[in-house]
Amino acid sequence: MTIATHPPLTAPTAKLTHGWLRRIVMGGKIGDLGRLPRYLAFAFLGAAAIWGPITGYLKTAPLSYKSYTSLILPGSGASASMNLNGIGQASSFANSPFSSNAVSPTETYKRLLNADRILDAAATTLNISRAELGKPRVNLVDQTSLIHFEMTGTSPIEAQKRGDAILDAFFAELDALRVDEQQTREDSGLAAIVDYRRSVATTRDDIERLQSETNLLSVVQYDALLAKQTELESDVRRQQAATLEMKGAVTTLETSLGIDAKTAAITLKLFADDQYRELLAQVAQHAAVLSDVSAQFGAQHPKVIDAHRAKSHSEDAVTARAVQLTGLAEAQLGALDVAPDGVRAALLADLVEMDAKRTGAKEQLAAMAAQLDEQAARLSQMSSAAARLQDLQRDFSVAEAVFATAIARAETTKSDVYASYPLVQILENPSLPENPSSPNRKLAIAAGAVATLMMLFGLILGWTRSAIIGTLIKKTTTAR
Repeated sequence: MTIATHPPLTAPTAKLTHGWLRRIVMGGKIGDLGRLPRYLAFAFLGAAAIWGPITGYLKTAPLSYKSYTSLILPGSGASASMNLNGIGQASSFANSPFSSNAVSPTETYKRLLNADRILDAAATTLNISRAELGKPRVNLVDQTSLIHFEMTGTSPIEAQKRGDAILDAFFAELDALRVDEQQTREDSGLAAIVDYRRSVATTRDDIERLQSETNLLSVVQYDALLAKQTELESDVRRQQAATLEMKGAVTTLETSLGIDAKTAAITLKLFADDQYRELLAQVAQHAAVLSDVSAQFGAQHPKVIDAHRAKSHSEDAVTARAVQLTGLAEAQLGALDVAPDGVRAALLADLVEMDAKRTGAKEQLAAMAAQLDEQAARLSQMSSAAARLQDLQRDFSVAEAVFATAIARAETTKSDVYASYPLVQILENPSLPENPSSPNRKLAIAAGAVATLMMLFGLILGWTRSAIIGTLIKKTTTAR
């Protein structure tokens, strides 16, 4: 009798467990269609997990539209200049907004587009809350002066209106900032202009006071007086030379004639008198008669005595006439020239004429010297006043130039409204979107399709993993 031996009861359980683990890890054969229901179940569950949320999102998510707007900042600067004839020049320069690396106007405007004041103003315009309005999404294009921003709305019209509201609020705020800047500068400029005007008025009053006190109207007047003084000094020197020359000529002629000019004048005056000449002629006649009778008769003869008496009467008449004409005493008449006829008479006339000219020149020299002294004294008094007046007029010119330049600068500043806030222009008005930006159906479907393909690829890898793993193990064993 033979006894049959049986394996332990636990062995099949271990083998079974080992087979299941291997099947899970290694998978079944590619041709094993028994696994197909499980894979189909996984495929349907995965598709539901992918497409369920996507479909729900597309069905329930509210539509959202985006309106796009583009702004541009011109890159060139601007300048203005005003010439004031005889005063100066006022210039205003606005550099290009991109000339400084420290400040970027596009960044400034980007911050300004998201400022609370602009958002509040836009929300007030649309009669909605600021939370409902949202914030614009601003994008800057590198190396350009372009600014793009977008606004979101529940409809195309609403998105466009929100873009217009942000744009209007932005430009209104820019205008307000520019006006405020100009007003602030104008106020400070007006205060300076008032000070300049006061300085001009004070200097003008000082000039008028000095003019009234010194009778010096301008430095030009003082310069004219000084030039006249110099000219007068030259005239005095010339007159002195002419007077000395005339004096020398008169002295020479007096020495030559042996008679002074005064006596020569008296002599000419006597012999210019007809009655005096007639009396001299009578004296000559009586002298001739006396000479004739003295030659014929003796000294006591009556004819000689009568001739002497007639001659004496004629000489007394001549002397009386000479005293009458000259006003000299009889003793002084002997110095008169008794023979002024011919060349000597002409020389006597020249002497009298030259002496008269010398006297006139001397008097003119005295008058000119007195005028020179008076002019010098006046200039001496005016010299300090002229220096003071010149300083005041220079101060007045400077104050007037500064005052006029300040006014011109204030006027040119009014035209320079883009100095701190550069000019910005609308390149593209807020667009009217044709399609919603959210939810993005194409993107959602594409994402679902990609997820589905990835899931299917994973299932394919799971179906064929046994063959793939076996191939890898075989290659590893062969390599060893």
